Parts: sequence; C-alpha cells; structure tokens
Amino acid sequence: MSASHGHTVPVPEHDHVFLGEGHDRNARKTWSVIVLCSVVMVVEIAGGVHFGSLALIADGLHMSTHAAAMLIAALAYTYARRHARDARFSFGTGKVGDLAGFSSAIILAMIALLIGYEAVDRLLHPVRIDFDQAIAIAFLGLAVNVISAWLLSGGDHAHHHGHGHAHVHGHGGGAHEHADETRAIDTPFGRLQLSIFEDGVPPRFQVRRFQDAATPALGPGDLVLTTLREGGAQQRFALRDAGDCWESIDEIPEPHAFDLRVEAGAFVTTLHYEEESGHAHGDHHRDHNMRAAFVHVAADAAVSILAILGLAAGKYFGLNFMDPVMGIVGALVIANWSFGLLRDTGAILLDMNPDRPLSRDISALVAAQGDQVRDLHLWRLGPGHLGAIVAVRSSDAAHDASYYQRLFERFGALSHVTVEVTSAVPA
Repeated sequence: MSASHGHTVPVPEHDHVFLGEGHDRNARKTWSVIVLCSVVMVVEIAGGVHFGSLALIADGLHMSTHAAAMLIAALAYTYARRHARDARFSFGTGKVGDLAGFSSAIILAMIALLIGYEAVDRLLHPVRIDFDQAIAIAFLGLAVNVISAWLLSGGDHAHHHGHGHAHVHGHGGGAHEHADETRAIDTPFGRLQLSIFEDGVPPRFQVRRFQDAATPALGPGDLVLTTLREGGAQQRFALRDAGDCWESIDEIPEPHAFDLRVEAGAFVTTLHYEEESGHAHGDHHRDHNMRAAFVHVAADAAVSILAILGLAAGKYFGLNFMDPVMGIVGALVIANWSFGLLRDTGAILLDMNPDRPLSRDISALVAAQGDQVRDLHLWRLGPGHLGAIVAVRSSDAAHDASYYQRLFERFGALSHVTVEVTSAVPA
C-alpha cells in the first residue's frame, strides 16, 4: 500500500494475487466438464456415422461447441494462475475470469440468435421430425448437462458467500443487507420498534410506536436516543416525524458498534449493538468465469427440457409447431441470461464501483474521525477482492496514512488500499 501525509511513505512489499478463493477448485471442475463433453461428442459422432443418424452427428457437433465454451473458462483459470505474479499486470490477473465471462456472454448471445433464427425458419417452413430419435437425443443432452451442473456445483454461480463487509447489529437475529434487524421495546408509552435503516441511504435510526387507547401520549421529541462508544464518546440523536415512523435527523457514523440508551420520560433502557462479518454488501465475491460456465450448462439444459416438451407435444398431440415455439422460448431465456452476464462482467471491466454501500461506509468512518473524504475510488480486483484509493483531508496530525490503513482493515473485502492524507490546516 502506498500513502502520504504531505509526503510519500515507504511502500511495503506485498503481492498482487487477487484470485478467488475457489480458483483452483473451479478450474478442476471446468476441466472435468470438458472431458465429459468431449467423450460424449466422440461417442455421438461415431454412433451417428455408424448408424447413419444425421441427428446424432448434429448433436455431437453441438456438444463440441459446448466443450469449446467450457475451454474458454478453463484456459482463463490456467492463464490467471500462471501469470498471477507477473509484474506486467499492475493489479494482478483477477479480472481474467471476468474477461472470459464477458466473452462467453457474447457467445451465448450469438447462440440465442442462432436458435431464434432457426426456430422462426422452422415455424415458417416446417420439416419432418423423427420424434423418437429426437426425444432420445434431447434426453441424452439433458443428462449430460445435469451431470455437468453437478460437476460445477458449489461454485459462486449459485451461492453468495460473505467475504466482504456487512453489518450485523445486535444479538439473536439475522443480518440484512443494507437494513438491520428490528428491536422491540415495551415501555409505559406502548411498544416501540427500533431499527437501523440503511437500504441505499445513509444509516439512521427509525422508531415505530404501537399503542392502545390506555397508553400515555408520546411524540418524537419525547424520545431520546444516545449512543455510548468505547472511550466514553456519546452522541445524542434527535428524532423527526417521517410519516410512517420517527427517524433520526443525524446519520449514524461508522462503526455500528455501541451501546444505545433509549429514554422515554422516566423509562430508560440500553441496547447493545455489535458489528460483525456477514453477507457482503455487493456481488464482488462472485466468480463470473464459473458463472459463465454454469450458464452455458444451464442454457443447454433449458433448451433440452423445452425441446422435450415441444417434441412430446408434436408426437402425442400433433402440435408440431410447438417444437419451434419452444426453440423461440429457449432463445429468449438464453438471451436474458447473456444480457445479465454481459452487464455484470462489463461493469467490472470498466471499473464501475462494485459496492456503493461500502463506499458510503468508508466515507462515514472517515467522517466519524472528524475528517473529510476528498476523493474515493473503489473497484474490483478479482473475486472477493476490492481495491480502493482514498484521499482524506484531516486537521489532526495523528490521523496519518498509517492510521487510516489500520482503520480500513475492518473492511475485509479491501485487499489493496492506497491512502493519501493532506492537512486541512494551512502551513
């Protein structure tokens, strides 16, 4: 990390290996799928030639394109690992998988267009279908894709493991992304529900009151919330009427670890809040290379299922047009998945902010020290790894770059941080 407080401090030695924690495991899974698809491809083409089945040969050739798509993911894993410490890559090779995912998304979009074109052509110009053979091949393709999905299972395509920063306030409740658990307090003025709300906005206390006709009147000005932090620091929060609740006028500074004293007339109680690791703010931990491989498998499985439905409708009910109609539906499904993959990987390749709530948390943490963020850049280096450049204006000589580097260590997703601190006091 490099930093300054009016000057440049020595840069400690560290590597720039920002690969996902499941990188090598996912690479092995992808190669396993390639082997499976290659074996099935050879068997289908050989069987098609031997038995004179053009449909079997065609499916074998289709399986070769499936293996080729998997090969993109596998080679990306291999390249990223081999060049992980190559000094030519300023921030490592963590984005190689995102580049591969972007490429795979383009291929998926082309496949969707091809399937859609062929389906519309078949709809306008029907052809004779050998239903028994076509259904058998569709089931074979579905079986291969189910096995492939099983081999790829456990990657980040389906699960959102928490390697980043999050808020978990209090005890005994689950964590919510951007919003927190609700605490119920029984008072002489009725039951109060108190929460910390931060869903896309700066965090504030929110209070909702539930009362009956017998409870005394209570307004937002009669309720006092005070945070008590380590070192004896206290902050009092005034409340305002926000319509469906009472809301604190001031934002809650980071970190969200404190005792909260709640006062309503003579009634006083204290709640304890802690900040722990939990679900990540964003999806910056996702391995989009594995996601792309899984989407290829899922797309093939979806097409196989739709093909079976369309062929069954044609064979048993004479609805031959359902085969190309199912092809159009499959094309739309694949196009939708392709768009989502293009959007997410494209944002990473263009260095868009992957976690805006984390940016707000960093700014709030700096503000809680009495300083100001002049500039902040946050981007993804690889699955589960974020880089940050933070420029701080401070009037406290003790708040140097090392001070903030230690302070930012609480954000587990930050793997590479550059801090610059300038004095707010004229020299």
